Amino acid sequence: MEWFCDLLWKDSIAHTILIYSIVIAVGVALGKIRVYGISLGITWVLFAGILAGHLGFAINHDVLDFAREFGLILFIFSIGLQVGPGFFSSFKKGGLTLNLLAICVVVLHITITLLIHFFGNISIGNAVGIMSGAVTNTPGLGAAQEALKQVQAAHPVSVIPQISLGYAVAYPFGVLGIILTMLILKRLFRKEIDKENDLTRNNKQDEKKQPSPINLVVKNPQLFGKKIKDAVSVIGCEIVITRIMHDKQVSPTDADTVIQEGDILMVVVQKACIDEVIKLIGGLSEIDLSSLPGRLLSRIIIVTRNKVVGKKLGSLRLRNLYGLNITRINRAGVEFMASPDISLQLGDRLTVVGDEAGISSAAARLGNHMKRLEEPNIVPIFIGILLGIVLGSIPFAIPGIPMPIRLGLAGGPLIVAILLSKFGYKFRLVMYTTHSANLMLREIGIVLFLASVGINSGSSFIKTLTSGDGMLWIAYGAMITFFPIMIMGMIAKQFFKKSFHEVCGLLAGSTTDPPALAFANSIAGNDAPAVTYSTIYPLVMFLRIIGAQLLILLFS
Repeated sequence: MEWFCDLLWKDSIAHTILIYSIVIAVGVALGKIRVYGISLGITWVLFAGILAGHLGFAINHDVLDFAREFGLILFIFSIGLQVGPGFFSSFKKGGLTLNLLAICVVVLHITITLLIHFFGNISIGNAVGIMSGAVTNTPGLGAAQEALKQVQAAHPVSVIPQISLGYAVAYPFGVLGIILTMLILKRLFRKEIDKENDLTRNNKQDEKKQPSPINLVVKNPQLFGKKIKDAVSVIGCEIVITRIMHDKQVSPTDADTVIQEGDILMVVVQKACIDEVIKLIGGLSEIDLSSLPGRLLSRIIIVTRNKVVGKKLGSLRLRNLYGLNITRINRAGVEFMASPDISLQLGDRLTVVGDEAGISSAAARLGNHMKRLEEPNIVPIFIGILLGIVLGSIPFAIPGIPMPIRLGLAGGPLIVAILLSKFGYKFRLVMYTTHSANLMLREIGIVLFLASVGINSGSSFIKTLTSGDGMLWIAYGAMITFFPIMIMGMIAKQFFKKSFHEVCGLLAGSTTDPPALAFANSIAGNDAPAVTYSTIYPLVMFLRIIGAQLLILLFS
Protein backbone atom coordinates (compact mmCIF):
# COMPACT_ATOMS: atom_id res chain seq x y z
CA MET A 1 0.00 0.00 0.00
CA GLU A 2 3.02 2.28 0.10
CA TRP A 3 2.55 3.02 -3.61
CA PHE A 4 -0.99 4.19 -2.93
CA CYS A 5 0.12 6.49 -0.09
CA ASP A 6 2.77 7.96 -2.39
CA LEU A 7 0.11 8.52 -5.05
CA LEU A 8 -2.09 10.41 -2.56
CA TRP A 9 0.52 12.46 -0.72
CA LYS A 10 3.82 12.55 -2.62
CA ASP A 11 4.32 15.32 -5.18
CA SER A 12 4.32 13.89 -8.71
CA ILE A 13 2.54 14.27 -12.03
CA ALA A 14 0.28 11.33 -11.22
CA HIS A 15 -0.50 12.83 -7.77
CA THR A 16 -1.39 16.19 -9.35
CA ILE A 17 -3.71 14.67 -11.94
CA LEU A 18 -5.33 12.44 -9.31
CA ILE A 19 -6.12 15.33 -6.95
CA TYR A 20 -7.50 17.50 -9.75
CA SER A 21 -9.60 14.62 -11.06
CA ILE A 22 -11.10 13.84 -7.64
CA VAL A 23 -11.83 17.47 -6.83
CA ILE A 24 -13.41 18.21 -10.21
CA ALA A 25 -15.44 14.99 -10.36
CA VAL A 26 -16.81 15.43 -6.82
CA GLY A 27 -17.55 19.12 -7.37
CA VAL A 28 -19.36 18.63 -10.66
CA ALA A 29 -21.39 15.73 -9.20
CA LEU A 30 -22.45 17.83 -6.20
CA GLY A 31 -23.35 20.69 -8.54
CA LYS A 32 -26.08 18.55 -10.09
CA ILE A 33 -27.90 18.23 -6.77
CA ARG A 34 -30.79 20.66 -6.38
CA VAL A 35 -32.54 21.73 -3.20
CA TYR A 36 -35.95 23.28 -3.89
CA GLY A 37 -34.85 23.67 -7.50
CA ILE A 38 -31.71 25.61 -6.55
CA SER A 39 -28.10 24.53 -6.98
CA LEU A 40 -24.72 26.23 -6.67
CA GLY A 41 -23.73 24.46 -9.87
CA ILE A 42 -20.09 24.41 -10.90
CA THR A 43 -19.10 26.42 -7.81
CA TRP A 44 -19.14 23.15 -5.87
CA VAL A 45 -15.75 22.47 -7.49
CA LEU A 46 -14.38 25.37 -5.43
CA PHE A 47 -15.75 23.91 -2.20
CA ALA A 48 -14.47 20.43 -3.11
CA GLY A 49 -11.05 21.97 -3.62
CA ILE A 50 -11.27 23.77 -0.27
CA LEU A 51 -12.11 20.48 1.42
CA ALA A 52 -9.14 18.78 -0.27
CA GLY A 53 -6.83 21.58 0.83
CA HIS A 54 -8.20 21.45 4.37
CA LEU A 55 -7.52 17.70 4.52
CA GLY A 56 -3.88 18.36 3.65
CA PHE A 57 -3.79 17.54 -0.06
CA ALA A 58 -1.37 19.86 -1.83
CA ILE A 59 -0.12 20.46 -5.36
CA ASN A 60 3.16 21.88 -6.56
CA HIS A 61 2.79 25.66 -6.41
CA ASP A 62 4.08 26.31 -9.95
CA VAL A 63 1.79 23.65 -11.44
CA LEU A 64 -1.17 25.01 -9.48
CA ASP A 65 -0.48 28.55 -10.73
CA PHE A 66 -0.29 27.36 -14.32
CA ALA A 67 -3.53 25.36 -14.12
CA ARG A 68 -5.33 28.30 -12.48
CA GLU A 69 -4.18 30.91 -15.01
CA PHE A 70 -4.61 28.70 -18.08
CA GLY A 71 -8.06 27.68 -16.90
CA LEU A 72 -8.96 31.33 -16.40
CA ILE A 73 -7.79 32.22 -19.92
CA LEU A 74 -9.82 29.40 -21.50
CA PHE A 75 -12.89 30.38 -19.51
CA ILE A 76 -12.68 34.10 -20.20
CA PHE A 77 -11.86 33.68 -23.89
CA SER A 78 -14.76 31.26 -24.40
CA ILE A 79 -17.12 33.71 -22.71
CA GLY A 80 -15.88 36.46 -25.02
CA LEU A 81 -16.57 34.31 -28.09
CA GLN A 82 -20.06 33.56 -26.76
CA VAL A 83 -21.14 37.10 -25.92
CA GLY A 84 -19.18 38.93 -28.63
CA PRO A 85 -21.70 38.78 -31.51
CA GLY A 86 -24.44 40.22 -29.28
CA PHE A 87 -22.24 42.70 -27.38
CA PHE A 88 -22.71 45.66 -29.72
CA SER A 89 -26.31 44.91 -30.74
CA SER A 90 -27.33 44.80 -27.06
CA PHE A 91 -27.28 48.62 -26.97
CA LYS A 92 -30.04 48.99 -29.55
CA LYS A 93 -33.63 50.00 -28.84
CA GLY A 94 -35.00 48.64 -25.55
CA GLY A 95 -31.67 47.06 -24.74
CA LEU A 96 -30.17 50.47 -24.04
CA THR A 97 -32.45 51.08 -21.05
CA LEU A 98 -31.86 47.59 -19.67
CA ASN A 99 -28.09 47.98 -20.02
CA LEU A 100 -28.18 51.35 -18.26
CA LEU A 101 -30.10 49.78 -15.38
CA ALA A 102 -27.57 46.94 -15.25
CA ILE A 103 -24.70 49.44 -15.19
CA CYS A 104 -26.34 51.11 -12.18
CA VAL A 105 -26.46 47.73 -10.40
CA VAL A 106 -22.75 47.21 -11.04
CA VAL A 107 -21.91 50.73 -9.86
CA LEU A 108 -23.89 50.23 -6.64
CA HIS A 109 -22.10 46.95 -5.97
CA ILE A 110 -18.74 48.67 -6.43
CA THR A 111 -19.83 51.60 -4.26
CA ILE A 112 -20.85 49.38 -1.34
CA THR A 113 -17.62 47.41 -1.72
CA LEU A 114 -15.60 50.63 -1.42
CA LEU A 115 -17.62 51.71 1.64
CA ILE A 116 -16.88 48.37 3.28
CA HIS A 117 -13.20 48.78 2.41
CA PHE A 118 -12.89 52.28 3.84
CA PHE A 119 -15.19 52.00 6.86
CA GLY A 120 -15.14 48.28 7.62
CA ASN A 121 -11.41 47.98 8.25
CA ILE A 122 -10.96 45.40 5.49
CA SER A 123 -8.38 45.31 2.71
CA ILE A 124 -9.51 46.07 -0.82
CA GLY A 125 -8.40 42.58 -1.89
CA ASN A 126 -10.65 40.87 0.62
CA ALA A 127 -13.47 43.31 -0.17
CA VAL A 128 -13.27 42.54 -3.90
CA GLY A 129 -13.22 38.81 -3.14
CA ILE A 130 -16.38 39.20 -1.07
CA MET A 131 -17.97 41.28 -3.85
CA SER A 132 -17.15 38.64 -6.49
CA GLY A 133 -18.82 35.98 -4.35
CA ALA A 134 -21.76 38.20 -3.48
CA VAL A 135 -22.52 38.80 -7.15
CA THR A 136 -21.64 35.18 -8.08
CA ASN A 137 -19.11 36.32 -10.67
CA THR A 138 -16.18 33.91 -10.97
CA PRO A 139 -14.43 35.77 -13.83
CA GLY A 140 -14.29 38.83 -11.58
CA LEU A 141 -12.53 36.75 -8.96
CA GLY A 142 -9.95 35.63 -11.53
CA ALA A 143 -9.46 39.19 -12.74
CA ALA A 144 -8.96 40.44 -9.18
CA GLN A 145 -6.37 37.75 -8.45
CA GLU A 146 -4.50 38.61 -11.63
CA ALA A 147 -4.50 42.31 -10.73
CA LEU A 148 -3.33 41.50 -7.21
CA LYS A 149 -0.29 39.69 -8.64
CA GLN A 150 0.61 42.88 -10.54
CA VAL A 151 0.35 44.96 -7.37
CA GLN A 152 2.38 42.50 -5.31
CA ALA A 153 5.09 42.37 -7.97
CA ALA A 154 5.47 46.14 -7.78
CA HIS A 155 4.94 46.54 -4.03
CA PRO A 156 5.55 43.33 -2.04
CA VAL A 157 3.45 43.08 1.14
CA SER A 158 3.70 40.84 4.18
CA VAL A 159 -0.05 40.16 4.44
CA ILE A 160 -1.62 38.76 1.27
CA PRO A 161 -5.38 39.36 0.88
CA GLN A 162 -7.51 36.21 0.99
CA ILE A 163 -9.54 36.95 -2.11
CA SER A 164 -10.68 33.40 -2.76
CA LEU A 165 -11.80 32.92 0.85
CA GLY A 166 -13.93 36.05 0.67
CA TYR A 167 -15.46 34.75 -2.53
CA ALA A 168 -16.20 31.34 -1.03
CA VAL A 169 -17.94 32.59 2.12
CA ALA A 170 -20.06 35.15 0.24
CA TYR A 171 -21.11 33.00 -2.72
CA PRO A 172 -23.88 30.86 -1.16
CA PHE A 173 -25.93 33.84 -0.01
CA GLY A 174 -25.13 35.50 -3.35
CA VAL A 175 -27.23 32.85 -5.09
CA LEU A 176 -29.94 32.70 -2.43
CA GLY A 177 -30.05 36.49 -1.97
CA ILE A 178 -30.87 37.13 -5.64
CA ILE A 179 -33.69 34.59 -5.54
CA LEU A 180 -34.95 36.02 -2.24
CA THR A 181 -35.04 39.49 -3.82
CA MET A 182 -37.17 38.16 -6.67
CA LEU A 183 -39.63 36.64 -4.20
CA ILE A 184 -39.85 39.89 -2.22
CA LEU A 185 -40.51 41.91 -5.39
CA LYS A 186 -43.11 39.36 -6.46
CA ARG A 187 -44.86 39.85 -3.13
CA LEU A 188 -44.70 43.65 -3.33
CA PHE A 189 -46.04 43.87 -6.89
CA ARG A 190 -48.32 40.84 -6.97
CA LYS A 191 -51.38 42.79 -8.28
CA GLU A 192 -49.43 44.33 -11.13
CA ILE A 193 -47.85 40.98 -11.96
CA ASP A 194 -51.29 39.40 -12.44
CA LYS A 195 -52.15 42.12 -14.97
CA GLU A 196 -48.81 41.61 -16.73
CA ASN A 197 -49.47 37.89 -17.05
CA ASP A 198 -52.81 38.59 -18.70
CA LEU A 199 -51.17 40.99 -21.16
CA THR A 200 -48.39 38.53 -21.92
CA ARG A 201 -50.88 35.85 -22.88
CA ASN A 202 -52.57 38.25 -25.32
CA ASN A 203 -49.47 39.91 -26.75
CA LYS A 204 -46.76 37.61 -28.09
CA GLN A 205 -44.69 40.14 -30.03
CA ASP A 206 -41.70 37.91 -30.63
CA GLU A 207 -43.89 35.23 -32.18
CA LYS A 208 -45.53 37.82 -34.44
CA LYS A 209 -42.13 38.83 -35.84
CA GLN A 210 -41.41 35.33 -37.12
CA PRO A 211 -41.65 34.88 -40.90
CA SER A 212 -44.40 32.66 -42.27
CA PRO A 213 -45.19 31.46 -45.83
CA ILE A 214 -48.72 31.97 -47.22
CA ASN A 215 -50.36 31.50 -50.64
CA LEU A 216 -52.41 34.42 -51.98
CA VAL A 217 -54.64 35.12 -55.01
CA VAL A 218 -54.06 38.47 -56.73
CA LYS A 219 -57.35 40.40 -56.75
CA ASN A 220 -56.23 43.98 -56.13
CA PRO A 221 -56.47 45.99 -59.42
CA GLN A 222 -53.59 48.21 -58.24
CA LEU A 223 -51.25 45.24 -58.66
CA PHE A 224 -52.40 44.10 -62.13
CA GLY A 225 -49.57 44.42 -64.65
CA LYS A 226 -47.03 45.55 -62.07
CA LYS A 227 -43.56 44.13 -61.65
CA ILE A 228 -42.68 42.42 -58.37
CA LYS A 229 -40.37 45.26 -57.30
CA ASP A 230 -43.17 47.83 -57.84
CA ALA A 231 -45.81 45.65 -56.20
CA VAL A 232 -43.70 45.24 -53.04
CA SER A 233 -43.45 49.03 -52.69
CA VAL A 234 -47.25 49.34 -53.07
CA ILE A 235 -47.86 46.67 -50.42
CA GLY A 236 -45.58 48.44 -47.94
CA CYS A 237 -44.92 45.52 -45.58
CA GLU A 238 -41.63 43.63 -45.63
CA ILE A 239 -42.38 40.58 -47.80
CA VAL A 240 -40.57 38.13 -50.07
CA ILE A 241 -42.49 36.73 -53.07
CA THR A 242 -40.84 33.40 -53.89
CA ARG A 243 -43.11 31.71 -56.46
CA ILE A 244 -45.89 32.60 -58.85
CA MET A 245 -48.52 30.47 -60.63
CA HIS A 246 -49.64 31.98 -63.95
CA ASP A 247 -51.80 30.00 -66.36
CA LYS A 248 -51.29 26.93 -64.15
CA GLN A 249 -47.50 27.17 -64.53
CA VAL A 250 -45.41 27.60 -61.39
CA SER A 251 -42.14 29.51 -61.71
CA PRO A 252 -39.69 31.42 -59.48
CA THR A 253 -39.95 35.19 -59.30
CA ASP A 254 -37.47 38.00 -59.71
CA ALA A 255 -37.73 41.76 -59.47
CA ASP A 256 -39.07 42.06 -63.06
CA THR A 257 -41.71 39.32 -62.87
CA VAL A 258 -45.10 40.81 -63.87
CA ILE A 259 -48.19 40.09 -61.73
CA GLN A 260 -51.56 39.52 -63.41
CA GLU A 261 -55.11 39.17 -62.12
CA GLY A 262 -55.76 35.70 -60.69
CA ASP A 263 -52.11 34.80 -60.26
CA ILE A 264 -51.27 32.83 -57.15
CA LEU A 265 -48.28 34.09 -55.16
CA MET A 266 -46.31 32.30 -52.48
CA VAL A 267 -45.32 35.04 -50.03
CA VAL A 268 -43.13 34.99 -46.91
CA VAL A 269 -44.19 37.67 -44.44
CA GLN A 270 -44.02 38.36 -40.70
CA LYS A 271 -47.00 36.88 -38.86
CA ALA A 272 -47.97 40.31 -37.54
CA CYS A 273 -48.50 41.57 -41.12
CA ILE A 274 -50.39 38.59 -42.56
CA ASP A 275 -53.88 40.11 -42.32
CA GLU A 276 -52.74 43.38 -43.88
CA VAL A 277 -50.96 41.64 -46.77
CA ILE A 278 -54.00 39.44 -47.47
CA LYS A 279 -56.19 42.55 -47.83
CA LEU A 280 -53.67 44.34 -50.06
CA ILE A 281 -53.13 41.42 -52.45
CA GLY A 282 -56.61 39.91 -52.55
CA GLY A 283 -57.22 36.77 -50.53
CA LEU A 284 -55.96 33.39 -49.42
CA SER A 285 -55.48 30.66 -51.99
CA GLU A 286 -56.57 27.07 -51.49
CA ILE A 287 -53.58 25.95 -53.58
CA ASP A 288 -50.26 25.51 -51.80
CA LEU A 289 -47.54 26.16 -54.37
CA SER A 290 -44.89 24.46 -52.27
CA SER A 291 -46.77 21.15 -52.46
CA LEU A 292 -47.14 21.11 -56.23
CA PRO A 293 -44.84 18.87 -58.27
CA GLY A 294 -42.39 20.76 -60.43
CA ARG A 295 -38.85 21.94 -60.75
CA LEU A 296 -39.01 24.46 -57.88
CA LEU A 297 -37.62 23.24 -54.57
CA SER A 298 -37.24 24.70 -51.11
CA ARG A 299 -33.95 23.89 -49.42
CA ILE A 300 -31.75 25.03 -46.55
CA ILE A 301 -28.17 26.08 -47.33
CA ILE A 302 -25.67 26.46 -44.48
CA VAL A 303 -22.98 29.15 -44.67
CA THR A 304 -19.69 27.34 -44.04
CA ARG A 305 -17.31 29.03 -46.48
CA ASN A 306 -15.00 31.63 -44.96
CA LYS A 307 -14.91 33.79 -48.10
CA VAL A 308 -18.59 34.75 -47.85
CA VAL A 309 -18.60 35.39 -44.08
CA GLY A 310 -19.18 39.07 -43.40
CA LYS A 311 -20.50 39.81 -46.89
CA LYS A 312 -23.93 41.33 -47.33
CA LEU A 313 -26.54 38.96 -48.70
CA GLY A 314 -27.41 41.33 -51.55
CA SER A 315 -23.80 41.50 -52.74
CA LEU A 316 -23.82 37.76 -53.51
CA ARG A 317 -26.50 38.26 -56.21
CA LEU A 318 -27.93 34.78 -55.62
CA ARG A 319 -31.19 35.68 -57.38
CA ASN A 320 -29.52 37.04 -60.51
CA LEU A 321 -26.88 34.33 -60.81
CA TYR A 322 -28.82 31.25 -59.74
CA GLY A 323 -32.50 32.23 -59.93
CA LEU A 324 -32.96 31.77 -56.17
CA ASN A 325 -35.17 33.54 -53.68
CA ILE A 326 -33.83 33.68 -50.11
CA THR A 327 -36.85 33.83 -47.83
CA ARG A 328 -35.58 33.31 -44.30
CA ILE A 329 -32.38 33.15 -42.27
CA ASN A 330 -31.94 31.08 -39.13
CA ARG A 331 -29.08 32.27 -36.94
CA ALA A 332 -28.33 30.55 -33.64
CA GLY A 333 -31.92 29.31 -33.43
CA VAL A 334 -33.51 32.70 -34.23
CA GLU A 335 -35.36 32.96 -37.56
CA PHE A 336 -35.92 36.27 -39.33
CA MET A 337 -36.73 37.67 -42.77
CA ALA A 338 -33.96 37.74 -45.35
CA SER A 339 -32.76 41.21 -46.34
CA PRO A 340 -30.05 42.35 -48.80
CA ASP A 341 -28.35 44.37 -46.03
CA ILE A 342 -27.83 41.39 -43.68
CA SER A 343 -24.16 40.40 -43.23
CA LEU A 344 -23.72 36.64 -43.28
CA GLN A 345 -22.16 34.78 -40.38
CA LEU A 346 -20.65 31.31 -40.27
CA GLY A 347 -23.40 28.81 -39.46
CA ASP A 348 -26.28 30.88 -40.90
CA ARG A 349 -29.02 28.69 -42.40
CA LEU A 350 -30.62 30.20 -45.50
CA THR A 351 -34.02 28.97 -46.70
CA VAL A 352 -33.92 29.26 -50.49
CA VAL A 353 -36.40 28.55 -53.29
CA GLY A 354 -35.26 27.63 -56.80
CA ASP A 355 -34.49 24.79 -59.14
CA GLU A 356 -32.09 21.93 -58.42
CA ALA A 357 -29.24 23.34 -60.50
CA GLY A 358 -29.44 26.81 -58.97
CA ILE A 359 -29.60 25.48 -55.43
CA SER A 360 -26.60 23.21 -56.04
CA SER A 361 -24.54 26.09 -57.47
CA ALA A 362 -25.43 28.40 -54.57
CA ALA A 363 -24.69 25.66 -52.05
CA ALA A 364 -21.23 25.18 -53.53
CA ARG A 365 -20.58 28.92 -53.27
CA LEU A 366 -21.78 29.22 -49.67
CA GLY A 367 -20.17 25.99 -48.47
CA ASN A 368 -23.07 23.96 -47.10
CA HIS A 369 -20.77 21.45 -45.40
CA MET A 370 -22.09 20.56 -41.97
CA LYS A 371 -18.86 18.80 -41.13
CA ARG A 372 -17.04 22.10 -41.58
CA LEU A 373 -18.95 23.55 -38.62
CA GLU A 374 -18.09 20.58 -36.46
CA GLU A 375 -14.35 21.09 -36.98
CA PRO A 376 -12.96 23.41 -34.28
CA ASN A 377 -11.05 26.49 -35.46
CA ILE A 378 -8.01 25.78 -33.29
CA VAL A 379 -5.55 28.12 -35.04
CA PRO A 380 -7.76 31.28 -34.79
CA ILE A 381 -8.59 30.46 -31.16
CA PHE A 382 -4.95 30.27 -30.08
CA ILE A 383 -4.04 33.32 -32.18
CA GLY A 384 -6.82 35.11 -30.31
CA ILE A 385 -5.48 33.92 -26.95
CA LEU A 386 -1.98 35.05 -27.97
CA LEU A 387 -3.27 38.51 -28.91
CA GLY A 388 -5.27 38.65 -25.68
CA ILE A 389 -2.20 37.91 -23.56
CA VAL A 390 -0.19 40.55 -25.45
CA LEU A 391 -2.95 43.12 -24.98
CA GLY A 392 -3.31 42.20 -21.32
CA SER A 393 0.42 42.70 -20.75
CA ILE A 394 0.60 46.23 -22.19
CA PRO A 395 0.97 48.83 -19.39
CA PHE A 396 -1.34 51.83 -19.65
CA ALA A 397 -0.16 54.91 -17.76
CA ILE A 398 -3.07 56.94 -16.34
CA PRO A 399 -2.41 60.36 -14.79
CA GLY A 400 -2.86 60.34 -11.03
CA ILE A 401 -2.30 56.58 -10.68
CA PRO A 402 1.14 55.70 -9.29
CA MET A 403 1.54 52.48 -11.29
CA PRO A 404 0.52 51.57 -14.86
CA ILE A 405 -2.63 49.55 -15.35
CA ARG A 406 -2.69 46.28 -17.31
CA LEU A 407 -5.78 44.44 -18.48
CA GLY A 408 -4.10 41.21 -17.40
CA LEU A 409 -4.87 37.60 -18.29
CA ALA A 410 -8.59 38.19 -17.77
CA GLY A 411 -9.28 41.54 -19.42
CA GLY A 412 -7.00 41.13 -22.43
CA PRO A 413 -8.37 37.81 -23.73
CA LEU A 414 -11.94 38.97 -23.03
CA ILE A 415 -11.63 42.12 -25.14
CA VAL A 416 -9.82 40.33 -27.98
CA ALA A 417 -12.42 37.52 -28.02
CA ILE A 418 -15.29 40.01 -28.21
CA LEU A 419 -13.66 41.94 -31.05
CA LEU A 420 -12.58 38.88 -33.04
CA SER A 421 -15.98 37.19 -32.73
CA LYS A 422 -17.50 40.27 -34.34
CA PHE A 423 -14.81 41.45 -36.77
CA GLY A 424 -12.38 38.53 -37.06
CA TYR A 425 -13.60 37.55 -40.53
CA LYS A 426 -12.08 40.78 -41.90
CA PHE A 427 -8.66 39.41 -40.96
CA ARG A 428 -9.49 35.84 -42.10
CA LEU A 429 -9.82 34.77 -38.46
CA VAL A 430 -13.11 32.86 -38.21
CA MET A 431 -13.84 32.37 -34.51
CA TYR A 432 -16.98 30.27 -34.94
CA THR A 433 -17.37 27.38 -32.53
CA THR A 434 -20.39 25.19 -32.02
CA HIS A 435 -22.26 25.72 -28.77
CA SER A 436 -21.09 22.36 -27.45
CA ALA A 437 -17.44 23.09 -28.30
CA ASN A 438 -17.60 26.50 -26.65
CA LEU A 439 -19.26 24.99 -23.59
CA MET A 440 -16.59 22.31 -23.33
CA LEU A 441 -13.74 24.83 -23.45
CA ARG A 442 -15.51 27.06 -20.94
CA GLU A 443 -16.28 24.27 -18.49
CA ILE A 444 -12.76 22.82 -18.64
CA GLY A 445 -11.34 26.27 -17.98
CA ILE A 446 -13.62 27.09 -15.06
CA VAL A 447 -13.20 23.75 -13.26
CA LEU A 448 -9.40 24.01 -13.51
CA PHE A 449 -9.55 27.54 -12.14
CA LEU A 450 -11.96 26.77 -9.31
CA ALA A 451 -10.16 23.57 -8.29
CA SER A 452 -6.84 25.41 -8.16
CA VAL A 453 -8.27 28.28 -6.11
CA GLY A 454 -9.99 25.89 -3.71
CA ILE A 455 -6.96 23.65 -3.12
CA ASN A 456 -4.76 26.68 -2.54
CA SER A 457 -7.21 28.24 -0.04
CA GLY A 458 -8.38 25.12 1.77
CA SER A 459 -5.76 25.10 4.52
CA SER A 460 -7.01 28.40 5.99
CA PHE A 461 -10.71 28.38 5.05
CA ILE A 462 -12.18 26.80 8.18
CA LYS A 463 -9.99 28.93 10.42
CA THR A 464 -11.13 32.10 8.65
CA LEU A 465 -14.77 31.07 8.82
CA THR A 466 -14.83 30.07 12.50
CA SER A 467 -12.21 32.09 14.32
CA GLY A 468 -11.46 34.90 11.89
CA ASP A 469 -13.69 37.42 10.16
CA GLY A 470 -15.71 34.84 8.27
CA MET A 471 -19.10 35.67 9.77
CA LEU A 472 -18.47 39.39 9.27
CA TRP A 473 -17.55 38.72 5.66
CA ILE A 474 -20.81 36.82 5.17
CA ALA A 475 -22.68 39.86 6.49
CA TYR A 476 -20.75 42.17 4.15
CA GLY A 477 -21.50 39.85 1.25
CA ALA A 478 -25.22 39.88 2.06
CA MET A 479 -25.19 43.69 2.00
CA ILE A 480 -23.44 43.76 -1.37
CA THR A 481 -25.85 41.18 -2.80
CA PHE A 482 -29.15 42.48 -1.52
CA PHE A 483 -29.27 46.28 -1.49
CA PRO A 484 -28.20 47.14 -5.09
CA ILE A 485 -30.50 44.62 -6.79
CA MET A 486 -33.43 45.44 -4.53
CA ILE A 487 -33.03 49.18 -5.16
CA MET A 488 -32.61 48.86 -8.93
CA GLY A 489 -35.32 46.21 -9.15
CA MET A 490 -37.85 48.60 -7.60
CA ILE A 491 -36.65 51.49 -9.78
CA ALA A 492 -36.94 49.37 -12.92
CA LYS A 493 -40.47 48.33 -11.91
CA GLN A 494 -41.79 51.65 -10.66
CA PHE A 495 -40.13 54.29 -12.83
CA PHE A 496 -39.22 52.45 -16.02
CA LYS A 497 -42.37 50.29 -16.02
CA LYS A 498 -40.51 47.07 -16.75
CA SER A 499 -42.49 43.90 -16.28
CA PHE A 500 -41.73 41.70 -13.28
CA HIS A 501 -40.30 39.01 -15.54
CA GLU A 502 -37.98 41.56 -17.18
CA VAL A 503 -36.89 42.69 -13.71
CA CYS A 504 -36.08 39.10 -12.77
CA GLY A 505 -33.96 38.81 -15.90
CA LEU A 506 -32.30 42.11 -14.98
CA LEU A 507 -31.42 40.85 -11.48
CA ALA A 508 -30.05 37.54 -12.78
CA GLY A 509 -28.19 39.15 -15.68
CA SER A 510 -26.65 41.99 -13.67
CA THR A 511 -25.13 39.36 -11.36
CA THR A 512 -24.40 36.90 -14.24
CA ASP A 513 -26.06 34.20 -12.16
CA PRO A 514 -27.42 31.14 -14.09
CA PRO A 515 -29.16 29.55 -11.05
CA ALA A 516 -31.10 32.79 -10.53
CA LEU A 517 -32.04 32.83 -14.22
CA ALA A 518 -33.28 29.23 -13.99
CA PHE A 519 -35.44 30.20 -11.01
CA ALA A 520 -36.75 33.28 -12.85
CA ASN A 521 -37.69 31.17 -15.87
CA SER A 522 -39.51 28.68 -13.63
CA ILE A 523 -41.74 31.33 -12.07
CA ALA A 524 -42.26 33.30 -15.29
CA GLY A 525 -43.53 30.59 -17.63
CA ASN A 526 -42.19 32.58 -20.61
CA ASP A 527 -38.85 33.63 -22.08
CA ALA A 528 -38.90 37.28 -20.89
CA PRO A 529 -36.27 36.72 -18.14
CA ALA A 530 -33.96 34.89 -20.55
CA VAL A 531 -34.29 37.61 -23.21
CA THR A 532 -33.43 40.33 -20.69
CA TYR A 533 -30.58 38.25 -19.25
CA SER A 534 -29.01 37.74 -22.67
CA THR A 535 -29.43 41.44 -23.53
CA ILE A 536 -27.40 42.73 -20.58
CA TYR A 537 -25.09 39.76 -19.97
CA PRO A 538 -22.28 40.77 -22.40
CA LEU A 539 -21.81 44.28 -21.01
CA VAL A 540 -22.21 43.20 -17.38
CA MET A 541 -19.63 40.43 -17.75
CA PHE A 542 -17.20 42.92 -19.26
CA LEU A 543 -17.80 45.45 -16.45
CA ARG A 544 -17.48 42.81 -13.72
CA ILE A 545 -14.08 41.69 -14.99
CA ILE A 546 -12.66 45.15 -15.65
CA GLY A 547 -14.24 46.61 -12.49
CA ALA A 548 -12.70 44.00 -10.20
CA GLN A 549 -9.29 44.66 -11.71
CA LEU A 550 -9.58 48.42 -11.38
CA LEU A 551 -10.60 48.22 -7.73
CA ILE A 552 -7.45 46.26 -6.91
CA LEU A 553 -5.15 48.45 -9.01
CA LEU A 554 -6.57 51.77 -7.86
CA PHE A 555 -7.03 51.16 -4.12
CA SER A 556 -4.28 48.69 -3.16
